[in-house]
Amino acid sequence: MSDGSQLERHAATAVMQKKRRVSLVWIVPLVALVLGGWLALKAIREKGPTITITFATADGLEAGKTKIKFKDVEIGEVETINLSEDASKVVVTAKMIKGSEPYLTDQSKFWVVRPRISGGSVSGLGTVLSGAYIGIDGNRAGSPARDFIGSEVPPVVTVGQPGRHFVLKADELGSLDIGAPVYYRQIQVGQVVGYGFDPDGKSVDVKIFIEAPHHTQVTENTRFWNASGFDISLNAQGLKVETQSMVSILSGGIAFDLPKDSPPGGAAADNATYYLYADHAAIQEKKYSIHNYYVLLFDESVRGLSVGAPVELYGIKLGEVVDLKLEFDANRKKFLVPVTVVVEPERLGVAQVNKAKELFAGDPEALTKMLVEQQGLRAQLQSANLLTGQMMINLVFLPDAPKATITTRDGLRVIPTVPGSFERMQEGLGKIVANLEKVKFDQIGGELAQTLKEAKNTLAELSALTRKVNTETTPKLQATLVELQKTLVEVQQGVGKDSPLNYTATKTLEELSLTLRSLRELAQTLDNQPQSIIFGKEKQANE
Repeated sequence: MSDGSQLERHAATAVMQKKRRVSLVWIVPLVALVLGGWLALKAIREKGPTITITFATADGLEAGKTKIKFKDVEIGEVETINLSEDASKVVVTAKMIKGSEPYLTDQSKFWVVRPRISGGSVSGLGTVLSGAYIGIDGNRAGSPARDFIGSEVPPVVTVGQPGRHFVLKADELGSLDIGAPVYYRQIQVGQVVGYGFDPDGKSVDVKIFIEAPHHTQVTENTRFWNASGFDISLNAQGLKVETQSMVSILSGGIAFDLPKDSPPGGAAADNATYYLYADHAAIQEKKYSIHNYYVLLFDESVRGLSVGAPVELYGIKLGEVVDLKLEFDANRKKFLVPVTVVVEPERLGVAQVNKAKELFAGDPEALTKMLVEQQGLRAQLQSANLLTGQMMINLVFLPDAPKATITTRDGLRVIPTVPGSFERMQEGLGKIVANLEKVKFDQIGGELAQTLKEAKNTLAELSALTRKVNTETTPKLQATLVELQKTLVEVQQGVGKDSPLNYTATKTLEELSLTLRSLRELAQTLDNQPQSIIFGKEKQANE
């Protein structure tokens, strides 16, 4: 029994020792396998998307160093930089962090942040020490994307910035550029964010952004104008210079406001379209809906007349010139200058409106026809500026002008014309010259010589009279004056210096002295210049 019990105990001990050796060998690999799998799963779950960005150059970019930042928060890093297949661009491969997927859409924008000077402002100075990085303007509104084209310039306005966008249509861009300021009453409230041609290519669309809360100042009746440089005007008040700021002079700018005495109207919607006027004065001009076109036929020089020249009546602008050209009239065998003008009848106020409606309701052009046929309305060229030589169209009433009527030419009504003021002056001078040629100067010369001879004899007689006055009359007057002075002394001794008689006598003596002096001057003048009694006194050479 004892031997069997000992054998069982030894066997149990051996079995227990064998099981302990197996657990120690396999536990470490199992733990490592579990830990590795957990780390791999975590890396897969935390891995962000990989994207590609195409830039024109790789200036400032380095693989493994350049970061991608969204609102100054790192959300990715550049992994590789390679050339495109045609070597025209560079393709940047970047690894993004987990959670950046919602911001990677086809509406997102990428650009390289580096020091820039644009629109009068400096940006990206922080990259001087830290190096350039790629900025992103993430937009959740688009569709998911992984391939992007980087912009060479940063967006002026980022997604989520409060305010509104507007579109301005202009004839030309001028000095405006992205980042140019937008002013409201000389306070910067926005900036230009882009520009390009409109769909038909006939104008330029300038996109601007007005920051909140200033975007509420833009209403339906708001007008924008180009505030680049400065405006100089000369009027009755003197020289006036207008500008928004030094930045607008150097880099251009836009300003907006309501025209004078204009209601604001309703609030403007986002991306509303406006016209960009040339200057501040242009926004004050009213816009009219009715435009009537006429043709004026001139057979004289129209030098100085250009498109845009005003058409005026009594000094008030009614329209402007829209086209002019030179044509040869084969029937009349002479050249003509057809000038097309547009007239805005809404500029013309009509007294007794109700009566006018009754007279001209059936024919809108009846008023023009009546003025031409009954009142002698005519068009003529007139100088608008003597310094620049610019011409204008002036509408005048000439009741004595030859009768004329309204005709049509190429579907447009023709208003009769008369020679311009300069042409009429030349015609008048021509008539004067023609009349002078009829004058018999030989006969006039004899009569003129006789007249001059008689005038010479008269001057000789006046000269003799002057000498006589100077030699005879003047000494007698001097003697009389001496006697009066003696009499005055005696009177003063008899009645006293303060008596009324003494005062009257003194005044009389003073007046006689002035008379004598005048007579002396007259006598001297007649002696030196006897012809002055006819032609007037001549000025001295030194005067």
